[in-house]
Amino acid sequence: MVFLYGKERSARDVAARTGSFSQFAGVRMMTLADGLERGIRMLEFRSGTGLRFTVLVDRALDIADCEFQGKAIGWHSPSGFRNAGLHEYEGEGGLGWLRSFSGLMLTCGLDHILFMDEAPADHFVYGPRQTVKNSIHGRVSTIPARLVGYGEEWIDDRCVLWCEGIVSQGAVFGENLELRRRIEVDVGSNEIVLKDRVANKGFYPTPHMYCYHINIGYPVLDDGARYLAPIVETVWAAHSGAEYQKQNVGYRTMPEPQVGFHEQVWQHEMAADVDGRVPVAIVNDAQAIGFCVVSNKDEFPCMFEWQNLQAGQYAIGIEPSTNHVLGAKFARDRNEAMKLEHGEARSYTTRLQILDGESEIRRVENWIAAIQQQPLEDYPEPTGNYRKLR
Repeated sequence: MVFLYGKERSARDVAARTGSFSQFAGVRMMTLADGLERGIRMLEFRSGTGLRFTVLVDRALDIADCEFQGKAIGWHSPSGFRNAGLHEYEGEGGLGWLRSFSGLMLTCGLDHILFMDEAPADHFVYGPRQTVKNSIHGRVSTIPARLVGYGEEWIDDRCVLWCEGIVSQGAVFGENLELRRRIEVDVGSNEIVLKDRVANKGFYPTPHMYCYHINIGYPVLDDGARYLAPIVETVWAAHSGAEYQKQNVGYRTMPEPQVGFHEQVWQHEMAADVDGRVPVAIVNDAQAIGFCVVSNKDEFPCMFEWQNLQAGQYAIGIEPSTNHVLGAKFARDRNEAMKLEHGEARSYTTRLQILDGESEIRRVENWIAAIQQQPLEDYPEPTGNYRKLR
């Protein structure tokens, strides 16, 4: 049954109440037409609950806008949703990605995440290419997708809104990786389901690293907003040592926008529930709204918390990752760097949930506490305990 406007209804009941289902919910294609965004194809999803989000076809099917009943969920940065054709991957010493960094979710990968890196390239068997240079967070988020399809699918009395596409990242004498992405949301639901499969289509053994940069903004993020997660220990903090408490912002409770704030990044070791799920949430009790990311521990063994609390850029990030925060060289040194052989693939299923009201916030808070009680102190001492991943 479809849950619409407080009642469960059959497909026949819904059809009887309108000439077109798009009155209530649906997926439609648009093309942005002005400024830096000009030319980007965008799919708009409406689930019928007040959940609306957009998927950028020409930006790896990443999620840009997200709002719920008039309240913004996803973060918009000063860069805007820049057309991929304007992106300069090698720009600014590898930091050019920051000029295309905006939206609820950006994909990092497919062969590299985190800060810039230069790695040996002998696996590509091409003499002139001695190394592979990678900029921050990899190439994939600025590659246009080939759209396989989108629309509404009725399964008996259940209606699923969906889109699916393929993103190809390849080079001669280099990687040939493919991301196949499907995004689904049930009509009447506040949960977005992201299903990814990354495969090596080439015949060179190729590195694979993967991360979602999921960014929540105001009003979910505001003074007093809380970070909820089943934290076993804090492994690393970018600002630890003498700088640890200098900005007076811990991991648990968020302040209002700050002037002169330097980003803070934490890696937390998370516990999973009996089904292997790791829920992490940002909640605003005053607004009675929250946002929860549910990843799978065996797919994303690591989790980062990103705090960009600078006025004018105010955001917090939930980042499930395949690798530790110290990046590609650290993974190679520990023999934890993944490589995909021809035909090999890895799959990822992640759920993005709107928490509507106090009862939903309490439900997730209790779920997290039942898995693992998170540290009560705002500045847990980083342990440096980087658990073996592979």
